[in-house]
Amino acid sequence: MASPELKQELKIKIIEFLNLIDTKPEDIQDDQPLFGEGLGLDSIDSIELIVLLDRTYGIKIKDPKEGRKVLVDINTMVDYIEKHRTK
Repeated sequence: MASPELKQELKIKIIEFLNLIDTKPEDIQDDQPLFGEGLGLDSIDSIELIVLLDRTYGIKIKDPKEGRKVLVDINTMVDYIEKHRTK
């Protein structure tokens, strides 16, 4: 089970990193898709999220297919962080 603290931290970092000025952490549901109809992020945002994972958690994602599997929603990202983080 993913820790609520990590989910909250990740939401805050996503908002700051992507400069989502009008978004609050509580606006992002844990199982809400980050792209498309969900939060509405795009391919440029996915690159920024990969940089965020690298800088903050020491996770390097080089394969775009792996990135698509990881950057689905908050739950998926937190599960991946907990298994692969080096920081």
